[in-house]
Amino acid sequence: MTVTVWLSLFLVCLLGAMSPGPSLAVVAKHSLAGGRANGFATAWAHALGIGIYAFITLIGLAVVLQQSPLLFKSISYAGAFYLAYLGYNAIRSKGGVAAKLESGEQTTLMQSAREGFLISILSPKIALFFIALFSQFIAVGSDFASKSVIVLTPLIVDGLWYTIITLLLSSPKLIDKIRSQAQLIDRLSGIILILLAIRVVYTV
Repeated sequence: MTVTVWLSLFLVCLLGAMSPGPSLAVVAKHSLAGGRANGFATAWAHALGIGIYAFITLIGLAVVLQQSPLLFKSISYAGAFYLAYLGYNAIRSKGGVAAKLESGEQTTLMQSAREGFLISILSPKIALFFIALFSQFIAVGSDFASKSVIVLTPLIVDGLWYTIITLLLSSPKLIDKIRSQAQLIDRLSGIILILLAIRVVYTV
């Protein structure tokens, strides 16, 4: 895997992690309710679920795509549509990032970790996103090192992103700035996702 290809993979994973949704709401809730320890537990349990999803998706697509190139194109187009859908929703969002930063009742570290794991492993949105993601990068290489990078990159990016969210939630001044720029963040993310969707269509 070249550095350029990995940077593309990194960017897609980062945009996926940054996309406002139930995962952000859960991490924010546990961070604000229980503090940094609960936020970290939620973040990395969520990342573990992402890593498991990445591994399962990689194995499944590897078998299917070897037998059906037509299905590969179908999945790619479906992935492009989903990325465009995410981008459209992000652009239309009214303060989506800020709306997800909400508090809740304090819970134990185990409860925080369990909820973080379940919100990633049971989310249809994440399942569809991984179809879009791996339909583009699964053919990069068949060696163990390339497959390991493809699986570990979303896991680590997801864990680090939600670790940053947890740290930000401990600083009221920074959170106020995020809230004030929520619409701009949503719109920029939306534009990038739509551009990625266009790229998928023209490269299949």
